[in-house]
Amino acid sequence: MTSYAEPSSSTPDSAPHPAADLLSRLRAAVRAHPARPAVHAVDGSLDFAALDRRTTALARALQEHGVRRGDRVGIHLTRTADLPVALLAAWRAGAAYVPLDPAYPAERIAFMAADARLAAVVSTDAAPPVPDGVPVLRPDTAPADRGTDGPVTACTPHPLDSAYVIYTSGSTGRPKGVEVPHGAVADLAAALEATGAYRPEPGVVAWNASVSFDASVQQWIRVCRGDTLVVIDDVHRAEPARLARLLAERNVTDLDLTPSHWQLLREPLAGARVPRLFMGGEPVPARTWRELAEGGIDALNLYGPTECTVDASTTSITGPAPHLGEPLPGVRAHLLDDRLAPVTVVGAVGELYLAGPGLAHGYPGHPGLTAGRFVADPFAPEPGARMYRTGDLARRTAEGLLEYVGRVDRQVKLRGFRIEPGEVEHALGALVGVTAAAVTVHEAAPGDHRLAGYVTGAAVRPADLLAELRRTLPAHLVPSTVTVLDALPLTPNGKVDHRSLPAPAADDVAPEAAAEPPAAGGVDEQVAEVWRTVLGVPSVAPTDDFLSLGGHSLTALRVVHLLRRKLNVELQLRHLLDAADLAGFTAAVRRAAEAGPATARPALTARRAAVR
Repeated sequence: MTSYAEPSSSTPDSAPHPAADLLSRLRAAVRAHPARPAVHAVDGSLDFAALDRRTTALARALQEHGVRRGDRVGIHLTRTADLPVALLAAWRAGAAYVPLDPAYPAERIAFMAADARLAAVVSTDAAPPVPDGVPVLRPDTAPADRGTDGPVTACTPHPLDSAYVIYTSGSTGRPKGVEVPHGAVADLAAALEATGAYRPEPGVVAWNASVSFDASVQQWIRVCRGDTLVVIDDVHRAEPARLARLLAERNVTDLDLTPSHWQLLREPLAGARVPRLFMGGEPVPARTWRELAEGGIDALNLYGPTECTVDASTTSITGPAPHLGEPLPGVRAHLLDDRLAPVTVVGAVGELYLAGPGLAHGYPGHPGLTAGRFVADPFAPEPGARMYRTGDLARRTAEGLLEYVGRVDRQVKLRGFRIEPGEVEHALGALVGVTAAAVTVHEAAPGDHRLAGYVTGAAVRPADLLAELRRTLPAHLVPSTVTVLDALPLTPNGKVDHRSLPAPAADDVAPEAAAEPPAAGGVDEQVAEVWRTVLGVPSVAPTDDFLSLGGHSLTALRVVHLLRRKLNVELQLRHLLDAADLAGFTAAVRRAAEAGPATARPALTARRAAVR
């Protein structure tokens, strides 16, 4: 296959042979090795036979509560063994699943549940925030009138049946659902097998992504082909050292993560065998690409929007510079100008359009929005074909490689999260006292990008606005700072000039601290200086909380790294994330210093062979 073929030499619309639906593949895996581990989670493990029994029982219970083919079932569960059981049970009942992350604010969950028109919800909560009248089943619910061994009403999915609806950030101020069919999910698995991304033999796969994000699909469906899932809970995800130990204990062969998450895991994995890395969710920085390539780490770069079923291209991370690689089998990728003409000049920038069987149905309930993004494909051999306008800009190098350049709109990716600044602006603008709002991305330090909010309005306090946003928005959509301005800068045509917004001021993060500053000199001052440097604030107080000052996992890693170098101490990320404030963290640093100097950190080690 040529790299991002022009329309005249495009690849076929579908894979050479139809992909088997994943439920059929799961049944084959159960028959082939019923006693093999299927799921490991913080609350226990399931072999394939137990997974089959539990999904059968829950699927029948869903059907008894009225769930039918084509319905949607909300999944309101944390990262436990219940999660894959519920997802598979929804499919076996004939329904599509809709993730409802319990960590999201109740108001957002309620909106998604109502917008998706759920037929039922699976939750361990007695009263999750869903519309009245929607049945709520526990994940261990058994059928009411029969034993757990009876059959489920046969629901072999049609390729066009909906498999899931995942909500993404919406530019209009509300999240929008993306509806993906079963055939597209089956094609994704088959394509990744055909390219060698999925090895032929069963592997041990770390399920790392939130079920609310489409990257999770590529991870959890691996159980349908006979792989073992290791469901990573939030505690392990938040502590890189614990996660590294879990990967080793479970002998994980495949790990999907963002480049940002890799920066947290890089040191804990030093000296251990690194699993095959599936990197996606955001562009791979050049320095990370070189580190992996030069270290011989088995790593793949995967690119694709939610609307094209997770991944549209893949390539091994080798060579000197990042690129997007080859389209997956069945994917047609066009680099087009604003007149939909192919961009053929080396180095010229165009927009990527994707076509093929991996396209989503669209945005349910939003026909206008669907029509604007899923447009007619003038290059397809058959009438009625569509292509998806990704909004991603790219260019072709002299070597024929396709490089990601940026976006045509304001959508951003921060630490793997897809964010529409318009949604955050809408939420800010709706708060009491705010007369106008704008949101942009601010680079607090090299490589440290954060959302920054700006408002106008009399007597509004940034801390109060941030507290209110945390009540209504997921954490990744809450700006690190809010700055109050007399007026928002405008372009000559009267629109907000986002490029002219000022850098956030330090006192826009949180209320002013009343405590005395740290004592000068010694460990106290050095820790405080690192906080000021990394967070980009002029002063800190012992009672300041790292996260409230705009810190996040990557800035925390930078603090730990700098203090290791400055003080030669064996410091862990948990020392910072577990501390209530600067004083608590400083005390942890002192204890680490008293324990002795840091040990040398070994280099990364590639995993040369798959674990069977």
